[in-house]
Amino acid sequence: MIELGAGFDGDLTARENIFLNGAVLGYDKYFMQAHFDEIVDFAELWDFLDMPIKNYSSGMAARLGFAIATVVRPDILICDEVLAVGDYAFQQKCEHRMGEMRDQGTTLLYVSHSIDSVRCVCDHALWLDHGVVRLTGEVGEVGDAYMEALG
Repeated sequence: MIELGAGFDGDLTARENIFLNGAVLGYDKYFMQAHFDEIVDFAELWDFLDMPIKNYSSGMAARLGFAIATVVRPDILICDEVLAVGDYAFQQKCEHRMGEMRDQGTTLLYVSHSIDSVRCVCDHALWLDHGVVRLTGEVGEVGDAYMEALG
């Protein structure tokens, strides 16, 4: 997922954007209809479903984008700073879903500057410093080294 909500049209409602974004991700109308309630339940946006996306906060758009992107269990899920927006409860909900996906065999490539989030979501880590690999291994070891270097 390069960007949550990539393909959203700001002038369309969330309801319309669910189908548009689903099509961008390769899902047909029937698949999106079958998973519509699951998406909106996860995003917790029932009260704002018929509001244009341009009126959403970045956190609300991220909720919807994440819910759509994770409605299926892909072989590989790439998340870049997916939890940088949204409230704490939603961040926890996303971390839980990513953990479930990982437990079910999805390979998760999770990019973040938040070592706490990385520790919650990942079991292995790769620390890059200006494009150079500083350390790779168990998340605890890499996280400790990263925090020590910040110092």
